[in-house]
Amino acid sequence: MSSNSIERTLSIIKPDAIERQLETKIKKIFLDNKLNIVDSKKVQLSKKEAEEFYKVHQTKPFYEKLCSYLSSGPIIAMILDGENAIQRNRDLMGATDPENAKDGTIRKVYGISIDKNSVHGSDSLINAKAEIDFFFS
Repeated sequence: MSSNSIERTLSIIKPDAIERQLETKIKKIFLDNKLNIVDSKKVQLSKKEAEEFYKVHQTKPFYEKLCSYLSSGPIIAMILDGENAIQRNRDLMGATDPENAKDGTIRKVYGISIDKNSVHGSDSLINAKAEIDFFFS
């Protein structure tokens, strides 16, 4: 497989960014960086659905807080595709903690805190497929 493979990844615009009406600005960042938005929908997850979505993190100390937060308001789930979409999306998002994110990344510009960091993106091909199927089955 070449290093220039077209991939699909899941991106979520989280409740803090929706609340601040950043949806259009964040989508534009993806589009400006050659990531296509294949599908997009606004949803409100129940706590149970958030727990299911983040079950990969269920042993971690932040799990409960993460699930409460993701289900605290509407989110936008999107399928992005493009060359090396997973890594490109992660590079655009920046570090989980906005304090440590590189200048110009989504989390540095829009993130409020490590919890309210505005966006989520899949971290691997396996998780991307599972996360896309979760929202777009």
